Amino acid sequence: MAELARRKVGSAPLPDRIGKYEIIKEVGQGSTGNVFLSHDAYFGRDVAIKVYDIAADADEKQIKISRKMFFNEAQMVGRLQHPNILPIFDAGEDSGKYYVAMEHVQGARTLSAYCRPDNLLPIGDVVKIIYTCAKALHYAHKRGVIHRDIKPSNIMLTTDNEVRIIDFGIAILKDADVSRIEGIAGSPSYMSPEQIQSAEITPASDLYSLGAVMYELLTGLRPFRANSLSRLLNQIVYATPPPIHQLHSDVPEELEEVVATALQKEPAQRFNDCGEMAARLTRVYQGLRSHQSRHDNQEHYAILRKLSFFHDFSQLEIRELQRASEWREYQSGDAIVREGEMDDRFYVIVAGKVVVESNGKSLGYLGTGDCFGETSYVIDAARTATIRAGGAVTVLSVSATLLEQVSTACQLRFNKVFLRSLIERLQGSGSAAT
Repeated sequence: MAELARRKVGSAPLPDRIGKYEIIKEVGQGSTGNVFLSHDAYFGRDVAIKVYDIAADADEKQIKISRKMFFNEAQMVGRLQHPNILPIFDAGEDSGKYYVAMEHVQGARTLSAYCRPDNLLPIGDVVKIIYTCAKALHYAHKRGVIHRDIKPSNIMLTTDNEVRIIDFGIAILKDADVSRIEGIAGSPSYMSPEQIQSAEITPASDLYSLGAVMYELLTGLRPFRANSLSRLLNQIVYATPPPIHQLHSDVPEELEEVVATALQKEPAQRFNDCGEMAARLTRVYQGLRSHQSRHDNQEHYAILRKLSFFHDFSQLEIRELQRASEWREYQSGDAIVREGEMDDRFYVIVAGKVVVESNGKSLGYLGTGDCFGETSYVIDAARTATIRAGGAVTVLSVSATLLEQVSTACQLRFNKVFLRSLIERLQGSGSAAT
């Protein structure tokens, strides 16, 4: 390959091109190298190019480790295709520089931002994030990949709060030619006891690390802290972390038990796998929602009772409908439904107004008490309009599937009121179906 052309940005040289990728700017620096932004014109997408840093004066051991880390990540191309694992699109070598091309996530941040006592996420959000990570790791483990470096800075949140697990540079790949990095590999505070003791590494090691991350997200503190590396490693192998409830009294007991199980010293005493951990977190989350929903449902009922849409409903029928629905909030410009999408939900506007669009043109507005989503009456019908929030909007989203499970009286009442509202709207404005 041609030599890397380089240009200056400040005092640091910036390559014009790496392999087939033209470099736009540097977007990050890590312990293993730099990350640059590029645009893949062929696929029409921005990509992040991670270049492994092999210093000119590096000794043979350092060069060997860097190359192994590159080959580890390079073997992920096409191997892990999961929505919560950052995809690696390409890998290569250019004039002695090893690089991988990954998805570029604009505006993303890592969980490190939420590991301080003064900036903790809500407990329910922590459960959802760790549940998602557990499912993604379970997927990777079933495909012979053990991450080995799960920590807050390797778990990314997109601007839509979607989870991405990143950095498989020291992963163990089952049946791969390059399967291990010499010595202790990983971030000490999150390493499992078996990693520290150079014992056999199994998927249970990632499970331990995920438990350590969850502990920190719930408390703002790492499970083990010491003023020297040797003391820290000794604590991980032999000590018990302070109970979570002493640091954050709002954490429910069943959630503390999940973390404690994941942090067991012996791999066999942890969950059988990350799938089992995810299942336990599902039950915890359901308990959290049930506790919160009892309070929310009272407030929501009072609001629904005042809407004209529900004037003909009995108290029992509104309660039934609440069990078949979700309370959703949107900000200005958010798409609630999209033209051409399949969606089996009905919607009632609880507060605010929405804009009805078709083929990119505005057809009008709907306001508090109005309903939309009538194409849900037709099986496998696509939406014929896009509905966007015209400001802060709250809607009641009613599942057609769950609606079939409420009483016949409630179903008839809902259908009668919904269709009556639709007819009145069509007679008044000729709005398109949604």
